[in-house]
Formats: sequence, C-alpha cells, structure tokens
Amino acid sequence: MSASEQEPKIKYGENAPKLDRAQLQFMKLIEEQNLDRVQKLKRVRRNNLLTAGALGLSVVAIYGYSIFSVQQEKFLDDFEEPKKVNTN
Repeated sequence: MSASEQEPKIKYGENAPKLDRAQLQFMKLIEEQNLDRVQKLKRVRRNNLLTAGALGLSVVAIYGYSIFSVQQEKFLDDFEEPKKVNTN
C-alpha cells in the first residue's frame, strides 16, 4: 500500500465537531495565556544567561587580577635584612 492509497486517519471535514462561540473564545484565551507564558520564560532565560555571564566574567576578572597582583609583588622586599644602625 503506497502513501497515496492510504486514507487519512482523521477526516476533519466530515467528523470535525462544530465549536460554538464560547469554546472559540476560551481557546483564544488559552492561546494568549500560553503566548504570554512563553514570552515570560524567554525573558527569564535571557536574564539568567546574562546573570551567569556576568558572574562568570567577574570570577575570571577577580582571578586575573589576583594573578596580576601576585606577579607585581616583590617578595624579596619582605626578606631583606634591616640595616644595622651604628651606635658609635
């Protein structure tokens, strides 16, 4: 049996239920609520990605600053012997 010979499982034209005005309005309301929910979730996801990026960038910046500051320090200054004062 080929695809052209197969009958559709549901014949919408013949067996489709007739929807009244209240049912159509309810379906539109549900669709609007779903669209609003999707938009809210997209905003939350974008904000979460921005927050994660900012936190990651701040961690890398702090790590880089600490490495840079350690390289700038001169540890030999701490180990130099103090100059002896002659009391003569």
